[in-house]
Amino acid sequence: MSNAASLFRPFQLKSLTLKNRIVMAPMTRQFAPEGIPGDANAAYYRKRAEGEVGLILSEGTVIDRPAARNEGNIPFFHGTDALRGWQKVIEEVHAAGGKMGPQIWHVGAARSHSGWVAPGPVDSPSGLNGPNDPNGTPMRDEDIADTIAAYARAASDAKRLGFDVLEIHAAHGYLIDQFFWQQTNLRTDNYGGATLKERSRFAAEVIAAIRTAVGPDYPVLLRISQWKQQDFAARLAETPDEMAEWLLPLKEAGVDIFHCSQRRFWEPEFPEIDGENGLNFAGWAKKLTGAATISVGSVGLSSDFIGAFGGEGSSVAGIDKLVERMDRDEFDLIAVGRALISDPRWVAKIQTGNQSELKNFDPSALAELV
Repeated sequence: MSNAASLFRPFQLKSLTLKNRIVMAPMTRQFAPEGIPGDANAAYYRKRAEGEVGLILSEGTVIDRPAARNEGNIPFFHGTDALRGWQKVIEEVHAAGGKMGPQIWHVGAARSHSGWVAPGPVDSPSGLNGPNDPNGTPMRDEDIADTIAAYARAASDAKRLGFDVLEIHAAHGYLIDQFFWQQTNLRTDNYGGATLKERSRFAAEVIAAIRTAVGPDYPVLLRISQWKQQDFAARLAETPDEMAEWLLPLKEAGVDIFHCSQRRFWEPEFPEIDGENGLNFAGWAKKLTGAATISVGSVGLSSDFIGAFGGEGSSVAGIDKLVERMDRDEFDLIAVGRALISDPRWVAKIQTGNQSELKNFDPSALAELV
């Protein structure tokens, strides 16, 4: 066993048992033509299971709403063909001894980077992609009800297909996060409000509908973030009290694990309270709610993911900071992103102590699914 022993303890929650604490982070790859995952997608995920990843979270896969995705090759999680494709994915992952959940997604008013146009009206709380950036029209009550029902159907399908967990994407400036964020939620009805707790009603109703659909023992994860793609410096909760008011109702609605996204996992969330080596986002979420948490953000690499979109690579970095935080149980699980795109055997190499064989991240890896 390497000095990373704390990463390789088993983890158990409800019906989920993992052989280690390492999660493959959900990463949009756009290799599902017409929204249908195929053999290449199944082989991609199976390879990470063979590489000893404890829990694989799929790329964002969208619910049954006309504009739930903003690029043409993002996969669906609805319809006979797409669900048949996901059935193949989970069968391959299980055959390799892995565990997996789909990340259920709706992009809201987030814009396409390629100019692709969705075939339907854009869902969002107030017709805004960001501050003073209109896109679409505010959702009506019936739009909200239909969207919540679509999330619940996707969750039911995830369980029926045999996935071990599911994750709801509520981060990074997409639909649910647009309800959280005061800059994009200007509603004056029950789905808006001056406080973060009030603006969390939509999320809580999505979570409750999903919990009803999957039952009490099926693990439900929620991905959250302070930062937004529209504003990297955005913060929903400025204090621990505000964070508690935000997250506790979501736990009560049915969240088992909070997946806490930050750009660099080693950065403290409230350094003014506990210093430069203080708890990170996932650490505070665990402390305030008592729920299990996943941390994520530039694990094993020298720079954060933002540069990757501009074609920047990232070299291998040590995991000493990660091991230190895992040793003290600051959070329960750690998600690894780009390192697993370049190196499907990243986990196995860490476990055997072969860190000298780890690969740097090259952005050219984003151009193919291997």
